[in-house]
Amino acid sequence: MSKFQKILDRIINGSGTITYTELIYVLSKLGYKEIKTGKTSGSRVAFYNDNKKLLIRLHKPHPGNELKDYQIKLICAHLEQNKLL
Repeated sequence: MSKFQKILDRIINGSGTITYTELIYVLSKLGYKEIKTGKTSGSRVAFYNDNKKLLIRLHKPHPGNELKDYQIKLICAHLEQNKLL
């Protein structure tokens, strides 16, 4: 099983932790690019899929690198709703 599939399975199943770095990796494989939302965006980021015109907005996790459960559920719901899973 590939690294991409292992992380994606954890997102879908809500099992284990997902780091922000892993999220960037998976979303980039699905065609998303991370964009900063302005000069003083702070921890706010957006991921945009130019081909499908889709946007995901969230806050970077801090002080650690692990996503919160609600963020994982939000991302999973977005991907399912847009038939990317």
